[in-house]
Parts: sequence; structure tokens; C-alpha cells
Amino acid sequence: MKVKKIGIIGAGQMGRGIAQVSSQSGFETLLFDLNEEILQDSKNRISAQLQKDLSKGKTSEEAITKAKSLLQTTTDLKKMHDMGLIIEAATENKSIKFKIFKDLSEICSPKTILASNTSSISITEIAAQTKNPTQVVGMHFMNPVPVMKLVEGISGLETSPEVFKAVEEVAIAMGKTFVKVRDIPGFAVNRVLMPMINEAIFALYEGISTKEDLDTAMKLGTNVPMGPLELADFIGLDTCLSIMEVLHEGLGDSKYRPCPLLKQYVAASRLGRKNKRGFYDYP
Repeated sequence: MKVKKIGIIGAGQMGRGIAQVSSQSGFETLLFDLNEEILQDSKNRISAQLQKDLSKGKTSEEAITKAKSLLQTTTDLKKMHDMGLIIEAATENKSIKFKIFKDLSEICSPKTILASNTSSISITEIAAQTKNPTQVVGMHFMNPVPVMKLVEGISGLETSPEVFKAVEEVAIAMGKTFVKVRDIPGFAVNRVLMPMINEAIFALYEGISTKEDLDTAMKLGTNVPMGPLELADFIGLDTCLSIMEVLHEGLGDSKYRPCPLLKQYVAASRLGRKNKRGFYDYP
């Protein structure tokens, strides 16, 4: 089951990153979004990143030209009909993802592999929205995609071994390390990471320390490059909240209860770097 054409749904930060890596890895790549302006912005950002890599000696002019020739964009979902693999990278919202997979199931060939970049939602639930649940799989890329080497591979209850093997081969072709994870809320990375971030928010909420000191303590005390509150802003506070809600609902344990301060920040539209206001301000 060899994949040659890859479609990506959603031209936000994750979809843009996956599209860049896909085209750089030699796959014919089609990036979809409903908004033409977002698509153009994504192409511009990808081009700027490729030029930055060129200035650092990480790529060549020839490689950039080839990658750009392999990347196309569209606002018409029906153009995805002949893709070998489609990777959904829409917002972390069940109803949105379910609709996308229902629509793709109607549009695409029964042989098309449908993958979700979800960071927490059940692949089995997503697959149940389609006509061919054996063709549905999880491919969870890390942010920023061009830099981070990990892809979590998640097999749903009915995902076929051939489909899972095919996405593993795609991830390896993209230069990623592929790890196999059970279809459990949060998978591996976010099962560990998000409760840690949530606990840091509780520490701030309870006045244990300032946000600056909490982040400094974690950076110097555990040798991580970003403190948990900085990282929450980078990920997006709305995304952090969505994942914590999935963990809380799916696992039924009070230790996954989202911090009230996190809920308050999201309600106030303080979402982090994406809109320049989170735990920190980004002028």
C-alpha cells in the first residue's frame, strides 16, 4: 500500500507544517482550507521557512523548487478524491472532525487512507463516522512539525494492519520517528504532558508562585527548554483545555479536571501566541 499523494485538511499551524514536510519529502501534496486567505498565508509562511533553511545550509535551491512544485492548495474538498492518504489537521473539536471524516468518506475512494492528527480524540470514534473504518488511523505530529521528529501512530479498533503499516512508512519517509500508541484518551504524549501543564496552571491559580518563577523553576530544575506556562501559550490554551476535557471525560478521573483558571483564560479569549495574549503577552 504505497502512498504517493497526500491531502491535508486545515491550513493552520499544524496543517501548514505537515504540508511543508510532505512536499519536502517528495509527496504530491494538496493543502485544503475553506479560507483562501489562510491558504495564501500558509504558502507564504512555508516559502519563508524554506528560504530560512536555505540560509542555514539545511536545504538547496533545487530542493526548494521541487518542494514548491509538489505543493498545491484548494478550497474545494472534492479535489481530495484521488489522494492516497489524507491527514486531517483541523481544530481539536469532535463535531468538526466528525463532519470532515463523514464528508471525506463520501468523496474519497474506499482505498483512501484517512488519518487524523488529533492529539486526544478517539480514533475508533472518528472511524465510526466513515463507511470504511478499517481505513482510518491516527497520525499525531508534534508542533512545530518541520522540527519535531515524533509521530504517534494510533490504531483504532478496526484499523487494518496494512493501513497502519502504510502510515508508518509515510512517517519514516518524512524523516520522523514513529511510535505505536493505544487508542486511549491523550495517547502517550498528551496523557503525560497536559496534566503537567494543567498542574502548573493550578500552581499559578493557588498562588504558589508567579508565572515567571514557575516557568524558571521548571526550566532550570528539569532542564526543559520551555516552562509549562510558556508551552501552554505556544500550544494554544483552547487546545490545552480541549485535551484536558477529553481526558477528564474519557478517563473519568478527577485528577484530569481542567483548572478553573485555564477555563477562565479561554473564556476571555486569551489563547496564547496565536492571538498574542495568554499567560504572557506577545506584542
